[in-house]
Amino acid sequence: MKKPALLLFFVFILSCGNDNGPGYQEPFIPSSDDEAETIEPLSDEAMLDLVQEETFKYFWDFAHTNSGAAKERYHPNEPTLNQNVVTTGGTGFGLMSILVAIERNYISRTEAVVRLNKILSFLENADRFHGAWSHWIDGNSGKVIPFSTKDDGGDLVETAFLVQGLMCVKEYFKNGSDTEKVLAQKADELWKGVEWNWYTQNQDTLYWHWSPNFGFEKNLKLTGYNEVLITYILAAASPDYSIEKTVYEKGWARSGDIKSSASQYGFPLVLNHAGGSNLGGPLFFSHYSFLGLNPKNLTDQYGNYWDLVVNHTKINRQYCIVNPKNYVDYGEDCWGLTASYSRNADGTRGYSAHSPSNDKGVVSPTAAISSIAYTPTESLKVMHYLYQNKEKLLGTAGFYDAFSPQYNFWVTETYLAIDQGPQIIMIENYRTGLLWNLFMQNEDVKNGLDKLGFNY
Repeated sequence: MKKPALLLFFVFILSCGNDNGPGYQEPFIPSSDDEAETIEPLSDEAMLDLVQEETFKYFWDFAHTNSGAAKERYHPNEPTLNQNVVTTGGTGFGLMSILVAIERNYISRTEAVVRLNKILSFLENADRFHGAWSHWIDGNSGKVIPFSTKDDGGDLVETAFLVQGLMCVKEYFKNGSDTEKVLAQKADELWKGVEWNWYTQNQDTLYWHWSPNFGFEKNLKLTGYNEVLITYILAAASPDYSIEKTVYEKGWARSGDIKSSASQYGFPLVLNHAGGSNLGGPLFFSHYSFLGLNPKNLTDQYGNYWDLVVNHTKINRQYCIVNPKNYVDYGEDCWGLTASYSRNADGTRGYSAHSPSNDKGVVSPTAAISSIAYTPTESLKVMHYLYQNKEKLLGTAGFYDAFSPQYNFWVTETYLAIDQGPQIIMIENYRTGLLWNLFMQNEDVKNGLDKLGFNY
């Protein structure tokens, strides 16, 4: 779940510190002039252009210099903070973003191939653990950086997010020039080296971690509904290290217990969300697996995945409109709860998986923006709201990671790879279907979906 929400919250509290820690921003207190100012609005198309182009800078201008991979985070006011920590999943999102940038003419195809070769060469030589990469990697040495205690080895979910990007690279360049075909072949070989079945421990489920020092001691099963669906599909798709359908049925689907009959605000939940909330989990649950995997027309014995992601988004939005905690500005143009940097009422800051059941009054721009394929009109309203507050919210690599009108318009002037990536990717899926089309045309993906009983 970006690791499970509680684990991530704990780890990032440790890594980010308290309200006097790195990157902390004092609350912004707007003046009457600020409140009265109206910025000339953009057209919807111009807004989408702006968000994609500005957000792409995270993965191009602010990528790790040596590896070309995506940094875990970027703090413009403290550019050297954790500058060598690159993230596996975020790098996968970066690969997909580079393909968008070619199509949008932000960079040339030649420039992209050079950068992609650099990233793939780095990944080829980085530490791997039965084929899986670690959550964090040192961008200079390629060595694992422990994410938390006993998490110093393979991270299968982060690896799946990376593989999603590798497969799109393969499909994009497979019929190109000789140089591009070599790049495509390298991307294909990298993902096919992941030993997915090793991560079952010979059980009917996938496990998140394996460490050469601690083995499977973390013992974290991958069960849905959350963001790990893509892991099962890729594991089934693997030509050499595939899992059986029963692993998906008993692991991800919990022998059918994943199905839900609950509804909120008139929207069926479809599947039970991890954490047990009938209001749905953080919105990244419905983003990460579906950057390449197209939920349109995607069904299996447990549910309709388009209904699932659309309803999840609408429940999250409607909760913010109802606004049971009476937070300032929550409404039709200011909604979106997902994992991001955060703050508490006492001013301390950290990281939190925001959702209707964990609502701190903090809005994460990635939540609504990355949901645009599901709720285009509603998501664009949020983008226009963000733009009207661009003096506070728009930085050097897109909209900042989180803000809170409730606390004198507090803004964290920081970025995270896993929050920036889905924005540019899902906007492109909404506009042209680029990443969905690339991923879904892959023959191994089709084999995996067929093996697990999906219709698509």
